[in-house]
Amino acid sequence: MRRPARRSMEPVDLDPRPRRYPVIGAVHGTQITHLPTGTVGAVERFLNSQLQVKDRTGYVHTFTVVPGEFAIDGVACHPVFGSATPTEPERRISASGSIAVRHEARVARASRILVEGVHDAELLEKIWGDDLRHEGIVVERLDGMDDLGAVVRDFRPGPTRRLGVLLDHLVEGSKESRVAATVQHPHVLVTGTPYVDVWQAVRPSVAGIEAWPDVPMGEPWKEGVLARIGRPGQHPGAFWRELLASVTTYADLFPPLVGAVEQLIDFVTEIDDG
Repeated sequence: MRRPARRSMEPVDLDPRPRRYPVIGAVHGTQITHLPTGTVGAVERFLNSQLQVKDRTGYVHTFTVVPGEFAIDGVACHPVFGSATPTEPERRISASGSIAVRHEARVARASRILVEGVHDAELLEKIWGDDLRHEGIVVERLDGMDDLGAVVRDFRPGPTRRLGVLLDHLVEGSKESRVAATVQHPHVLVTGTPYVDVWQAVRPSVAGIEAWPDVPMGEPWKEGVLARIGRPGQHPGAFWRELLASVTTYADLFPPLVGAVEQLIDFVTEIDDG
């Protein structure tokens, strides 16, 4: 897991459905190649969305896990932690692309992730729910971000009590960016996406449209979208339920949201609070 004039923050995306690479399990010592850099070595450790590789000189490299950027036994793949030959009952791949192992949910940590609305929280649960339960991270709704500084003070963050905050429309010159700039704390990470609303973080093809329409400033965004996609008068909540049901994996979301959430999960789980 950032205007005086409006400008697009959308990534160039020629293929709305990225190529899917085989998921291959790897454990400590598995030989692996990082294709972009040519680094060859052995798996040292998985750290949520990152992978550490020890090369032949003993130097440990840290790479973000990107499907297709690693190769095991000459096969470009999406490496995940686990046996290379697990049986199906032991393993499945979660909606976030990580390996989901059957286990009891971890007791909740003191650390938290805050999001702006119910829809944001429901989307995180849909895609990252397995990861969050495994790590013991609770996602809570931020009821108003105008006084984020007070929220941080009331939370009393510390080394074992980290706080991650996910904001919409975190772009230069926005209200969100000004509020985020007021938070300066070593145990708090504020990140976000360029989207006006979390709906925009879902690929429009999932909603059966070519693109999310532009809605003029001053007009309610959700209602404006529904009017422009041929659903005038539909309740936003009803449309969201349809949209959420159509989202099945992280590939249905744009990279800025995926990256922001992964960054927050890494941040709040970096220090184990037992």
